[in-house]
Amino acid sequence: MQKRILGKSGLEVSALGLGCMGLSFGYGPATDKQAAINLIRAAYEKGVTFFDTAEAYGPFTNEELLGEALEPFRSEVVIATKFGFKEGNPPLGTDSRPENIRAVAEAALKRLRTDVIDLFYQHRVDINVPIEEVAGTVKQLIQEGKVKHFGLSEAGVATIRKAHAVQPVTALQSEYSLWWREPEHEILPALEELGIGFVPFSPLGKGFLTGKIDENTSFDKSDFRNTVPRFSEENRKANQALVDLLGKIAKERNATSAQIALAWLLSQKPWIVPIPGTTKLHRLEENIASANITLNQADLKGITSAISEIDVQGVRYNEQAQKMIDR
Repeated sequence: MQKRILGKSGLEVSALGLGCMGLSFGYGPATDKQAAINLIRAAYEKGVTFFDTAEAYGPFTNEELLGEALEPFRSEVVIATKFGFKEGNPPLGTDSRPENIRAVAEAALKRLRTDVIDLFYQHRVDINVPIEEVAGTVKQLIQEGKVKHFGLSEAGVATIRKAHAVQPVTALQSEYSLWWREPEHEILPALEELGIGFVPFSPLGKGFLTGKIDENTSFDKSDFRNTVPRFSEENRKANQALVDLLGKIAKERNATSAQIALAWLLSQKPWIVPIPGTTKLHRLEENIASANITLNQADLKGITSAISEIDVQGVRYNEQAQKMIDR
């Protein structure tokens, strides 16, 4: 697989990473441990070198899974994890106090079976702790050799600038896809100016852009999409137009909807590295193949023009999660 460098940091990763959250948490029951390990190792064998986790995924079980799965080739991969929630549990709220950041780092090192965290993100901005203090704490961890790079997630431009002035931010991880293009307005120009990489999560719209979900789909009771307004039955029906259009474009290119959605993201900037997640080997292979699809300017213009005509319905988080997004 082709490689990309996240901004000016020099951190080189595969053009597509693997978002590992869904193996342990969020989308229904956790995947069988051995099956999950097999999938992670299959991703590595197919060229993926960038793996994303967080203490909050489980909590803690996803980091442990990655630690075991990646241990045989730890030096050849980049592991990103995150801090910033009380007890690693998002419903309890944020906690980016310096002592908590340090405690999370020490615990993550053990769970990941490593002596250094390649990329350490603040999972959500904590309004109770100045971002300069957060960046300063991670800077110390970098100086101590426990962390290599600093990242932010769902942070606004003002926060990014303040953090970057204290400790250069290697990457911002936020949602970005054909059905959530908000980052194009302010985030992408700021990242380009500052030399910060962008790691879009949910690049397939939490599965919706694959075309495998419609108004009649029912989710497992533990699937967080049950709480997402954009996934209400009414909104899924309204948003079907986007999926239908993507399917039409994909058919013309002899590709799948998911592949076109990922190829579109990869075409936006050379420092964008999407992290689609999956629990299935054939979906992993499908996603990886998207890195070989080249969309020319006419393709991109056509896709963007057509998609712009569709008004996506529903906000992307429930009320509690929405409050944690930095503006």
